[in-house]
Amino acid sequence: MTDVLVVGAGPTGLTLACELARRGIDHRLVERSPRPFEGSRGKGLQPRTLEVLDDLGLVDQVLADGGDYPVLRVHLDGGALHDMRMAEPNDPRPDVPYPNGWMLPQWRTAELLARRLAELGGRVELGVEVAGLTQDADGVTAALADGSSIRARHLVGADGGRSAVRRALGVGFEGETFETDRMTIADVLLDGLDRDHWHVWSGGDQSSFRLGLCPLPGTDRYQLTAPPGSVDTVEELVESVTGGAVRVLDVGWRSEFRANVRMVDRYRVGRAFLAGDAAHVHSPAGGQGLNTGIQDAYNLGWKLASGDDALLDTYEAERLPVAAAVLGISSRLHGKIRDGVEDAMRRDDPLLRQLGVGYRGGPLDDERRRAPGAVRSGDRAPDAPGHSPDGTPLRIFDVLRGPDAVLLAFGDPAAVPPDVDARHVVPAGRPAPAGAFVDTDGHAFRAYDIDPDAPGAVLLHVRPDGYLGTCVDAPEQVRTGSAARRAAPAAG
Repeated sequence: MTDVLVVGAGPTGLTLACELARRGIDHRLVERSPRPFEGSRGKGLQPRTLEVLDDLGLVDQVLADGGDYPVLRVHLDGGALHDMRMAEPNDPRPDVPYPNGWMLPQWRTAELLARRLAELGGRVELGVEVAGLTQDADGVTAALADGSSIRARHLVGADGGRSAVRRALGVGFEGETFETDRMTIADVLLDGLDRDHWHVWSGGDQSSFRLGLCPLPGTDRYQLTAPPGSVDTVEELVESVTGGAVRVLDVGWRSEFRANVRMVDRYRVGRAFLAGDAAHVHSPAGGQGLNTGIQDAYNLGWKLASGDDALLDTYEAERLPVAAAVLGISSRLHGKIRDGVEDAMRRDDPLLRQLGVGYRGGPLDDERRRAPGAVRSGDRAPDAPGHSPDGTPLRIFDVLRGPDAVLLAFGDPAAVPPDVDARHVVPAGRPAPAGAFVDTDGHAFRAYDIDPDAPGAVLLHVRPDGYLGTCVDAPEQVRTGSAARRAAPAAG
């Protein structure tokens, strides 16, 4: 019997498989399709997702293959042009190294995750369809379409909006399908159009939408988006809208999109879990769906690896409210586009970056300090630049990278009992033990809102998914927090 069966090898399932593989958890990743997904579809990666990919060792390749969101060039009736940005670019900060959304076709994101999974010893089993499942006290049996079955201790359905796992579990998928809000999406090869802009053709009223052509970084293709029209082919559509100035040379992946806004009311049924589009589907406005799915997997992976049933219950408690909030954001943006609101294409709401997603008030919130600062248990752990005691450049994210929780000890190393396995964070110019993080310019203490001149030490458990767990200012407390034991057993 395998430990975890993951159904669906999109970005969510691939991320989860990577999380399991790097922790040495026996798993299988099956995908109904006989070949990997070939379309651009979810092409936007948000800053928090880039941090997840950093932890997985993929961010350098993602940055090399992708690109910034291009300036929108709106083609108005009469030939006039209007250039605008969807959001003003943000400069990197010591605590936020990836401040902007990043464009990368979904097929390439999945390809990089599959490659990383292979490096970790895992693989995708293509052409394997789950037709049904049953559960008992010891595990889940997945019945396959070919008549065979797979037995696993836990099963995760990451098999998309039409999830067979969700249906087999009997979980409802409440929400709306906007039948009139349809869109043609295709990956096309073009002639006659520059690749420096995301080109949009408006209607005669300057607010309606006729055609969008977005250059896909790292490829020679554009992603085409257009509402259903009177022409039959993509080639005819582009020719009619552009007056023959742009020609379609080839059409690759193509899909017809209907606006769906739906989510489940449960993420867990016994030994089975739902993640990604199987649990929530969004309007593509705002680029939230793929990102929310990857972070579902990032939250669930280390909890499955723990084998702690109570900890597994926290997956639903933490992620369901996040999905509901994200669904609201993307729905509001979709409504602006549908209604032709003037700023409908603006994407400068900080919530879209998902850096503010956190779990304060959740079951693993364990803030025990007498006077905590602005960064508390349940919040994202910020980054900061510094150096090791021998002068080698080092970042907080370097310290946190990997499959394990980390106990950060800010302040005086002598205040931390020697049997507590902590990574010390010390101000520059003070004695630093081996393995310490030296806060070169004070960025770490500022990012975590800790006074570097305060006596003693502040201890912060950072969970494997990069959020703060137990936070204490008395070292002996680190051994008493139930959240600490679950989130960071090695440090506790």
